Amino acid sequence: MRVKVCGMRDMENIVALSQVPIDFIGFIFYPLSPRFAAANKKLEKWLAKESPQALKSIARVGVFVNSELEDVLNKVHDYELDYIQLHGSERPEYCMELFSLWSFSSIRRASIIKAFSVDANFDFETVKAYEPYCKYFLFDTKGASFGGNGEQFDWSLLEKYQGEVPFFLSGGIAEESAEAIKRLKHPMLAGVDVNSKFETAPGLKDIASIQRFIQVLNQ
Repeated sequence: MRVKVCGMRDMENIVALSQVPIDFIGFIFYPLSPRFAAANKKLEKWLAKESPQALKSIARVGVFVNSELEDVLNKVHDYELDYIQLHGSERPEYCMELFSLWSFSSIRRASIIKAFSVDANFDFETVKAYEPYCKYFLFDTKGASFGGNGEQFDWSLLEKYQGEVPFFLSGGIAEESAEAIKRLKHPMLAGVDVNSKFETAPGLKDIASIQRFIQVLNQ
């Protein structure tokens, strides 16, 4: 079970997190988010030149919401991103254009994670058009904002997903969610994405809580 911790921007907090066995670390590049990574002007240079060795084994994910392609490409280069997570209303054509740019050019490439907002009315058939371009999907709770709503959707809805792209489960996952996650048996469940329920303040994670969560998850 892979673990992605999203919404990071404080360098000391990132150093502490790098000592925890996580697989993905997320940086949000949506200016309206209280966890907007670029608000920390020192973060870009620090990640490129001064970050600890332990962080280099953790995949970097940039989270974007309806961003211009040029901005995405620049952030992939500047922050040395391994993945981009598209958390807005991006169409399959947008993913196709990114995929094509990376396939036929020498610019730094990142894999695509497409996020979908799920509620009882969500049609899982709509994700099929994205399959050729995405390494992972991410199923989050539909809410008033683009992610970070801190609420869970009905996980039994995941039974309707019959696709071939592995997915991350997101939305309101807390330390006490570990046992319920372990009971999920969907064959395409690749990991979990955690954020606000592990925070002491926006962008600051409770490292001990994350450690306990992972320990239970792996038991």
